[in-house]
Order: sequence, then C-alpha cells, then structure tokens
Amino acid sequence: MRNNAFIVLALALIACLSPLKAQELLNYPLDTVNGEEVYRYEVERSIGLYRVGVNFDVPQSEIIRLNPQLRERGLHYGEIILIPTKRPVIIQSEVKVLETIVTETVVAPEPQPAMVDSLAIDSLATDSLAVDSIVPDTRRVVELALLLPFESRQTKRSVNAERMMEFYQGALLAIHDLQNDSTLYRLRVYDSERSERRVAALCDSTELDSVQAILGLVYPIQIERMATWCEQHKVPLLLPFSDDLELEHHPYILQFNSTDEQEADSLCAWLKTRDAHCVVVEVRDEDLSASVRTLRKQMRVHGIPYTALGLQDLMADSANYALNPEKENIILLHSDRYQLVRMAIPHIAKLQEDGYRIRLISQFSWTKENLRVPTVYTSLFSSNALREEYDELWKTYFSDEHVSETPRYDLLGYDLMQALVAWLQGEQQHIGLQSPIRWQQVKQGGYQNACVEVVTY
Repeated sequence: MRNNAFIVLALALIACLSPLKAQELLNYPLDTVNGEEVYRYEVERSIGLYRVGVNFDVPQSEIIRLNPQLRERGLHYGEIILIPTKRPVIIQSEVKVLETIVTETVVAPEPQPAMVDSLAIDSLATDSLAVDSIVPDTRRVVELALLLPFESRQTKRSVNAERMMEFYQGALLAIHDLQNDSTLYRLRVYDSERSERRVAALCDSTELDSVQAILGLVYPIQIERMATWCEQHKVPLLLPFSDDLELEHHPYILQFNSTDEQEADSLCAWLKTRDAHCVVVEVRDEDLSASVRTLRKQMRVHGIPYTALGLQDLMADSANYALNPEKENIILLHSDRYQLVRMAIPHIAKLQEDGYRIRLISQFSWTKENLRVPTVYTSLFSSNALREEYDELWKTYFSDEHVSETPRYDLLGYDLMQALVAWLQGEQQHIGLQSPIRWQQVKQGGYQNACVEVVTY
C-alpha cells in the first residue's frame, strides 16, 4: 500500500502537539522585549486602537505602554507595534535551545526504497522518500536544509501551512531525482514558524554546521538573522517568497521573487514592441500600490507616453477623449484593489463594444476572475509541458490532488531545490518545470532571479 505522505505529515505533526490557548493561535511573529514576550503586529487598514485591543484581548493601556508613540498620534497603517501576549515570561535558561524546532534528516530513496519500522516521535513524519538507507554508502554527502512555517504547534492548520507541505513534498521529489552514483543528498527539515526566536535558536545551535545550502524562510523578521549566519558560514540561502531584502548587503542570499523594478522594466520592454496607446486611470486613494507607482516611474524612464484618465470619467462613460481609436489602448488601473477593478470592468467592456481595442495591465491575482478583457501581467512562472515523469512520481509517493493552483507550490519546491543544487555546482541558470531562473548579482551583494516573463491573454 502506498503511503499518502501529505496526510501522514499533517497527522503526525498534530499528534505531538499539546492543547494551546486561543491567544496562542494568533498568527503574528513572537519576540521578547525587555524580558516580556510580545507579538509584532503590522497595523491593518481602517483599524483603531480599541479594535486592536479587542482582537488581542488586552487593555489599550497595555498596548500604549509598549508603544508610547501611540499616545500622541495613534495608529498608522503598515507600522509594526508590540502587543503583550498575556503569557508568563519564560526564563531563557530554563528552555532547551531547540525545544520548539521540529527537525528531521530526510534522504531520498535508492531505486528500491528500504522500509523502516518506526520513526522518532518528535520528527516530521515521512514515507519511503525520506528514510536513511540501511546499507553503508560511500558516496559524497551533500547536506541541505529546508526552513518553512509548517505551523506544527497549531491545532488548526491554515491553507498556507498546507501549501508549505506541498512545497516540502516537491523538494523531496527533487532530492529523489538528484541522487546519483557519486553524490548522496540529505535534507534537514525545520519548522521555522513565524518567530524570530525560532531562527535565532537554530543559528545559535550546531544544527546547521554541516549544511552546505539552505532553502526557505518566509518572514522578513527571520531573514536578517539567518542572512548574517549564512555570511559568517559562507552558506547560500535561497529565499522562495521574500522580495524586500537589501541584497547588496547580503552576498550569500539568492532571492527568487522579482522586484517591482524588474517587473516594470519587463512590461516597459513589452510595451515598446506594441503599436499601442497607454492610458493610466488615476485612482486617488491611500491604497496606491508600490508596484503601480514603480511602473509609472519606469514608463517615464523608458520614455513611454501615456494619457492620464480619472476614474470618475471612466465610471461616467466619458473616457473616449483619452483613447486612440486607431491603436490598441492599454489601460493601467492605478490601484491594486480588485474591488475597484471589478467596478471599472463593465465600463471598460462598454468601450470595447464602442469599437475600441482594449487591453488591461493586470495584477496576477486578477487572472482567476472572468475579466472578459484581454490582459497582460508579469510572472515568474511559465508553462512546461514536459512534466509527465514528475506527475507520475508524485502519484507514486503522494496523492494526485494539490492544494495550490497557480503557481503550484510543489513545483516551486521542486524547482528551487534543483536550482539550489545547480548553484552549488556553479550553474547560475536553471530551467525548472514551472520556474525559469537566471541569477543576477546585485552590485557586490546577493543574487536576484532575473527571469520575469510578460504573459498575455
């Protein structure tokens, strides 16, 4: 009978958890300030101090005590404030350094995987993809580490945690395919959760001393600490999601996500190939996204002219003056809020009915909606039809269902693990099943994935 690793992983992780209080389930980074355990909370839109206190079940006076600046000016959207956890302070000397880090060494199988009778109760559950061979191996050993927020201490797992599991499964399949006659690849897996303290404990231990490369970490609060460790130990760290690290200061970082400037430059290069007229629809609100601001700036840098159009004109069906009837009109909605896009779409559709050729520069998330307007967006992912062998391998070890849609997190885990090993072998370019990658150095610092594609449909 085949093992369903997805279910086994989730059940075994939950089985070793103790019951948690409701407040311990809050998904915010934990930290210790002046001996007091606190949450680091990023202030959301349209929320006041009273509502924050209710959400965290703490008095407003306690929040102001930790954030005295709020007494005079109140909350600002996007700032980080400290919230007391209402839990007793744990003296550091009483805690085992790696007490809250779930860890396991996993190794992909030989052609005929050996079976094991039992697993350590505190490890990540595995299937035959993740067992050590009982036969002595004389191959060169390369040790890799994977750090992702599996939320192993949570009693209720989130969709994000399930996606992390898929990422992990894809990474396991990459390890399976990497094995060869001269090299044995081992993978250490850690639950990084959302706390800086977890990563700090790992860095202060000897757990990673033999690791040659690391894949993972999601939250910026954790990355700076690990980046420092990687520079000290000369170990590359591939970040699969973050895109706001100052790479020029971190020479051992590989950042998969593209920057706003890269995406804007790709769009501008595409726009230069079109005989088109650009229209920027002004949406004057506080939600103007950084990516849209950057795109407008780069359009000016690249000398791409555009006509500014007010949202009120579009909504009143009086936008004809801003359009060119002889060219394709490419419209940039000056907001990243889909609710505004949804309101504008019927009016853009009416312009189509009036005979104007329209195309919309879209946010990636909008593509799941039925916009009924041709769109263009930038993406790090491309379709690769040569995936049959991978899909068969997935069905052999796991199920044939996936939590994520586009992009597929299992394919991302597979591609980035393969790309990390390629980097260790001196290759700065890798074409994966879903993600083409070309590393480009930022000044004298780390490396950025330069493969950004313009997708049209």
